[in-house]
Amino acid sequence: MTMTITGPGAGERKPTPTGTLEIRELECFLVLAEELHFGRTGERLYVSQGRVSQLIRALEQRIGARLVDRTSRRVRLTSLGEDFLSALRPAYAALRATVDDARASALGGSGPLRIGFQGVAGYGFMDVVREFEDRFPGCETRITELPLSDPFGALHRDEVDTAVVLLPVREPALVLGPVFSRQPQYLAASHRHPFADRTVLDAEELAGAPLVGVAAPAPDYWREVQAPTRTPAGAPVPQGPAVGTLQEGLSLVAANRGVMLLCHPTTQYHHRRDVVYVPVTGLPESALGLVWHGDREYARVRAFADAVAGDLSRLGL
Repeated sequence: MTMTITGPGAGERKPTPTGTLEIRELECFLVLAEELHFGRTGERLYVSQGRVSQLIRALEQRIGARLVDRTSRRVRLTSLGEDFLSALRPAYAALRATVDDARASALGGSGPLRIGFQGVAGYGFMDVVREFEDRFPGCETRITELPLSDPFGALHRDEVDTAVVLLPVREPALVLGPVFSRQPQYLAASHRHPFADRTVLDAEELAGAPLVGVAAPAPDYWREVQAPTRTPAGAPVPQGPAVGTLQEGLSLVAANRGVMLLCHPTTQYHHRRDVVYVPVTGLPESALGLVWHGDREYARVRAFADAVAGDLSRLGL
């Protein structure tokens, strides 16, 4: 939610830049007061750390005093910042409630929100969906599973309004919203595989077993991240069969036809006696992102993105 509040009315003197108040600055201050960390604040608001600093400085300039003490080791509120926070929270909550009420009326006749997901739509994410439905009872949600091999097709074909997909996303037509569930990657291996007795694996050891890949039409850049063809040091990784769905991949792993990289939430949900999940060091963390098509950024999509962004801690960020 971003709006500008100005003092003078129509026909009055135009305010100076320091006389305008950006809601985004207040939102940034509220999140920073919770996190006490500029990097995590930027991630929650999906802006850069530099943008967080810029917003806080602008707010402090409007007020005329420091609200935050920052050093290389810690961030804390000043005494004025604490007082400002106490006064701001109820006022901001009332403002958000007013906007939510208006948005609920606007969403009432806009049809269902179609949500696609890859892997697992469980844990905290479904709690966010239920809270969204409670807040906007006129907006029904419909959940659709997306094939592993086609993370973005349903968005391009207008079959879903928004989707939770594994990163990265480099589609020019798509918008990446909140990013969450940053977790170490795990390797799925048959209980008969030599890796099954390990407690941890190094990424360079991927060169020692065929890796189950992802079939087309998933884009090449995305398939390479989910099933790399080389280790971080450059050693070739043997390529196993390519699959279209997660269940196909797990079945091949169980049959000892190859090993497969998975995100942590998927390993927690898919417990199998014939498959072992081992954490892998030396690879970038996996992450999920909420994505929608830039040409169809409807009110209900933005409202849902706001709901997800407001509860990233529950989603395991």
